[in-house]
Amino acid sequence: MKKKIVILPGDGIGKEVTAEGRKVLEAIAKKFNHQFEFEEALICHEAIEATGDSLPESTLTKLKNCDAILFGAVGHPKYDNDPTLKVRPEQGLLKMRKELGLYANLRPIKLFNELLEASSIKPEILRGSDILFFRELTGDVYFGEKGRRDEGKTAYDLMIYQKFEIERIANKAFQAARTRKKKVTSVDKANVLESSRLWRETVQEIGKQYPDIQLEHLFVDAAAMKLIQNPRSFDVVLTGNLFGDILTDEASQIAGSMGMLASASVGDTVGLYEPIHGSAHDITGKGIANPLASILSVALMLDISFEWKEESEAVIKAVEQTLREGYRTVDIAATTTEREKILTTRKMGEKIVHQLNAVREFDATAVQTASFIASVS
Repeated sequence: MKKKIVILPGDGIGKEVTAEGRKVLEAIAKKFNHQFEFEEALICHEAIEATGDSLPESTLTKLKNCDAILFGAVGHPKYDNDPTLKVRPEQGLLKMRKELGLYANLRPIKLFNELLEASSIKPEILRGSDILFFRELTGDVYFGEKGRRDEGKTAYDLMIYQKFEIERIANKAFQAARTRKKKVTSVDKANVLESSRLWRETVQEIGKQYPDIQLEHLFVDAAAMKLIQNPRSFDVVLTGNLFGDILTDEASQIAGSMGMLASASVGDTVGLYEPIHGSAHDITGKGIANPLASILSVALMLDISFEWKEESEAVIKAVEQTLREGYRTVDIAATTTEREKILTTRKMGEKIVHQLNAVREFDATAVQTASFIASVS
């Protein structure tokens, strides 16, 4: 059966990295005898420029009638420099999450051993790190009431959570932990925030349903410090929208670069897959963006949306082999990297496709996608 995939290049380097993700999907289709139908649509700044809306109805209709979504990036300097603009790129992303019910953001922080030296953190601290973040995606300050009063001199953003929002993502996190190291770390700020107190109370209630899982609670400031101090102490991390946004960006240092981190946003319908990096307008068009996060997002798509484990593992194995052979993009290159092995965005995508076509058998010791997939499908 043909799978319909909508590609949302979005802003900045989004178009460059999703092009390489599509190449990998096309190679998978050919290698494993699948059929994909691709369709592109506008969102964020590109959509505003073309239609005046950050998420046009035509795009939303396509998203509601597809099997999976590959997203690029969001953001443009125009809006950073003028906070008074009413229509903004991020609004399209937030509306898409809300309309599609994408309430759980999964971010695997899996360190490839070949990139131990790419991080600013000492290798002996990093080695063996394997963290899975569950970030709640449709609540918190991003969706709460916001505005200004006192003639614009006072601004407010309401941090709000409903119990059911916490329950549904907590269940997914505990279920995932059962397939990993059986530990959940819930991150909040319950010492000062009422919404965090509800979060902690609810997570504790859900935790009682999983007596085989170790549950610990950390305040967000302590969690931020511990991520750098001892990342191996974490297994599954469960947290809210705002805290998760910040912590997962911090955790990109564990993997060496934000250009290495994939993510999946899921709920009860279609899944959305995207690299966690931004639009990076400072390098847009230079051909040096790292496409590996987009390619690894494709691996998540194959596993979660289509339940094709072997195909997903083939993509990850191709990435691993490429890194093992010393190929890098500039963001993950070391001073010792051979100059001819520092690849452009397009060349890195081509190298992954070449490795993918060379994969014959699947080694049980190869890097694999986390076994949480069955719990979130």
